Amino acid sequence: MTHKSCFITFHKFSVTGDVDSEKDCSAKEYGKLCQKITDLTEQLRILTKEYAQLQREMGDMYYSGRNILQDEKEAVCWYRKSAELGNADAQCSLGYLYSQGKGVVRSDEEAFFWYKKSAEQGYARAQYNLGCLYATGKGVAQNDEEAVRWYRKSAEQGDAAAECNLGYMYERGQGIAHDDEKAVCWYRKSAEQGYAEAQFNLGYMYSHGKGVEANGREAVNWYKKSAEQGYAEAQFNLGYLYFCGKGVAKDDEEAVRWYRKSAECGYARAMFNLGYMYESGKGVSRNYNEAVRWYRKSAELDNTKAQFNLGRMYENGRGVMQDNKEAVKWYTKSAQQGNDSAQYTLGYLYEYGKYVGQNQEEALKWYTKSAQQGNEQAKRKLKK
Repeated sequence: MTHKSCFITFHKFSVTGDVDSEKDCSAKEYGKLCQKITDLTEQLRILTKEYAQLQREMGDMYYSGRNILQDEKEAVCWYRKSAELGNADAQCSLGYLYSQGKGVVRSDEEAFFWYKKSAEQGYARAQYNLGCLYATGKGVAQNDEEAVRWYRKSAEQGDAAAECNLGYMYERGQGIAHDDEKAVCWYRKSAEQGYAEAQFNLGYMYSHGKGVEANGREAVNWYKKSAEQGYAEAQFNLGYLYFCGKGVAKDDEEAVRWYRKSAECGYARAMFNLGYMYESGKGVSRNYNEAVRWYRKSAELDNTKAQFNLGRMYENGRGVMQDNKEAVKWYTKSAQQGNDSAQYTLGYLYEYGKYVGQNQEEALKWYTKSAQQGNEQAKRKLKK
């Protein structure tokens, strides 16, 4: 009997449980063999899946050091074994290790390769990570439309980070038409899952009336949720709202408290504001030494306002030994980065030869730069 006739007979047998004649008996055996192969193939598929899962778990153990000596290279080894068997979780983890250079030479291209394999299997976190690579152009040509496409796939599965990033793309009009209302919608989905960045973004939208009616109380509500998770920019904004009394009763002490939390996270604007509170004695006892300390921290992070104020402190000898040379240095740093007050001050110093050699050309240059930014004092100088 030919293979073709055996298959025909086996089909009849599988449907009716009977065959036409005794000569078809061999087809029964052939059919049973085929069924056994099918069953074994399915069992092998299941075992392979389970084996890949065990390999991934070994990778997790080596990566985290859970119940075993932590070893990122071993983690890579086990993740790779699992990933090559098609485990989406391991593919994503391997992509992450390549993106961070952990246990392997850093490679955005390899990260992209493994993220994509995982993402194409529907793994939400890999879809988000793939979107990030397209958004930043790491390991692949930058493409906002592709970033949006993968963020959306992940967001539709409820990934909070992807929901937040998709909202951001709508807010900025990157890779998709600008739409603040849709941005708010996605920010809200993410924020309600407790994602701090989305909570901050949603607070910002309420504060500025973007995609939603302006509501100071709602802004405070969402900023506070984010701030309580340690999100530095939300802490700063919350401090600012307490300082201004917007959406909440004015409270300088609360402003200082949140500015400090943000500043201690390394946020330069909060460092500057905290320095200002110490200099002015608002919400805290006046302390020029502390003012200088926080202005300096902020200035060293290139905050132009802090650089200007630090220059002032040196010029006036507040919280620091009076030093005209240091004052000019910080005024110059601030002016070169575009601070109009520093530009005007530098112009004034050059005009009158104060702490620097008198130089009318330099004075005119800095007055002009300051005036172009709308500084009224500089404009009046140029009219003389």
